[in-house]
Amino acid sequence: MTKTSLCPVCETRETDPAYKPFCSKRCADVDLSRWLKGAYAIPGRPADQAEDTPPRREDSEG
Repeated sequence: MTKTSLCPVCETRETDPAYKPFCSKRCADVDLSRWLKGAYAIPGRPADQAEDTPPRREDSEG
């Protein structure tokens, strides 16, 4: 017994090995578009609350 996976974009069709984990090129492109538009985000602290980075060391000897 094999478990079938549904496309994470349209959630109606089984995945196609050529476009896995998607069912088609269209769904793969929809997912890429979502990433590029910022629809997906990894949670984290706002940039203004991020840890300060140490100052750059100037290598100006001579």
